[in-house]
Amino acid sequence: MSRELLIGITGNAVVNTDKDTFDVDTRFRLAKESGFDYFDKTPPTGELEIYQRASEKHALPIRCGGFYYTRNRDEDLLAWHMRMARELGTVLQNIQIKPKDADGKFLSDQDIAEVYLYAYELGQRFNIIPSFEVHINMWSEHFGRVSKVGEIVEKQGAKFNITLDHSHVIFKIDNPKEQEVLGMKEDVDAGRVILDPFKPGNVASEWIERNYVTHSHARPAIPANPVNIWAKHPDGSFGRGVQYPFIQPGEGEWHSSWSEENLEPWKEVVRQLLRHHASNTKSCLGQISMEIIPAPDYGGGGKYSLLANNIACADWIRKEWASLQTTNTFTH
Repeated sequence: MSRELLIGITGNAVVNTDKDTFDVDTRFRLAKESGFDYFDKTPPTGELEIYQRASEKHALPIRCGGFYYTRNRDEDLLAWHMRMARELGTVLQNIQIKPKDADGKFLSDQDIAEVYLYAYELGQRFNIIPSFEVHINMWSEHFGRVSKVGEIVEKQGAKFNITLDHSHVIFKIDNPKEQEVLGMKEDVDAGRVILDPFKPGNVASEWIERNYVTHSHARPAIPANPVNIWAKHPDGSFGRGVQYPFIQPGEGEWHSSWSEENLEPWKEVVRQLLRHHASNTKSCLGQISMEIIPAPDYGGGGKYSLLANNIACADWIRKEWASLQTTNTFTH
């Protein structure tokens, strides 16, 4: 029995390097020509019609969107994005929530659950799936919190949906400095948070098995991923390094050494997710968006083609998925 799995691309990923300044129409054209099934983007303010025209012209739906929000400040912004998503024909809104509210208070697990339930209510009103992303600089950067929030939400009778971008998990493996963020290292050292996807009880497998993963962003990363020394933030700090080229860069195209075998932990999570979707009738995974991008924490300053890497990675995912379609039957 076969299942559908669409592979799209986020708007920021449709460039070769951060030197490219393609307009919206060009990005849609390139995404369509590259074989992607959909475009993933929440249009900036005032650009709704530009995106609608480009989507119609190139016959490429805007299936997903995404943005980041601060509690007690951006509730109306989220509602507007949900309303705009309905006008675009979008099915899912990817949601990143900052760890502090507008007054600087750290949000508890209960606070995050309440934000999710607000988004869930909006989703029911506008017929849009809300999906909370696992992401650095957000509440979910301490990965041990994700299932705790999910349990609170589902006790209220709502389906808990997450966007799995496991590059954020993989780059923290063997990376003590990054594990310190939000105090997660203590839990990693104690075995309460397991990052390695080859070990039982790891966080990515847990989220997949709980059927939380409704959406996924695909961006390769490796354990102790190199810091991005070719791009800096406004405060002068280097990019955190949450991206690794999927295909071998040419000489001078990247700042560090490259080995394909380093990608195996990242690939293993993709395989686990695809196996789950292929074999479980209750799988809620709808699509995977390629997101190899040029921002400082990712591929900013790089000389390798981000679009070519997105295409190659999407091709690999499709081949993995195709192989499962001939070997798997639904089990439950």
